[in-house]
Amino acid sequence: MFDAVFFDLDGTLVDSERLTVQTGAAAFAAQGHTDVEDLLHSLVGVDQISSAALILQRFPGLDLEQLHESWQSAFLAAQAVDLLLKPGASDIVHGLRDRHALALVTSSRREPAEARLLQAGLRPAFHAVITRDDVTAPKPHPEPYLLAATRLGVDPARCLVFEDSEPGAEAAFSAGMTVVQVPDIIPASGRFAHHVAASLTDGARWAGIWT
Repeated sequence: MFDAVFFDLDGTLVDSERLTVQTGAAAFAAQGHTDVEDLLHSLVGVDQISSAALILQRFPGLDLEQLHESWQSAFLAAQAVDLLLKPGASDIVHGLRDRHALALVTSSRREPAEARLLQAGLRPAFHAVITRDDVTAPKPHPEPYLLAATRLGVDPARCLVFEDSEPGAEAAFSAGMTVVQVPDIIPASGRFAHHVAASLTDGARWAGIWT
């Protein structure tokens, strides 16, 4: 039924959104802003450039460079000792690699995305990795997923996508792909998902690619 399977990275394969929110809250607090949980949640699944615009809209006078430096430093330190895979991620990715073309499609920049993939032991399974650096329009625009299909030479209609966030699910849905949404920090609305699953394993079983 599916020629290719695409995965988002953060919040879908690796449990990094939790670390992003924790370290982000500390970075904002260092600049005197403590009530930012709603803002941090709104940034889930959003690329860095778009995130910066949302942050400055909320806090126009904030030192964005300082925020980014402290946030990134704390995140990398946390990631080095506490980057966990989402349940079933390793088994599913490595179990599918010989049966389907696999691509990773992320809103992260290439260098940190590749680093997380390597640390998680998932990089060898992917035939293509599409990052924020590869596209003009990031998620929720369909360009990242359409580019992944083009790179692998597959019809978008025959692609299955696993996403956790609303922007990611919208991007894949708009690309004409079958979307399984496995919500992480933010509950799924279901508007852009063909199926909302409790876990990657449940979603893979629903799609008929896992037993």
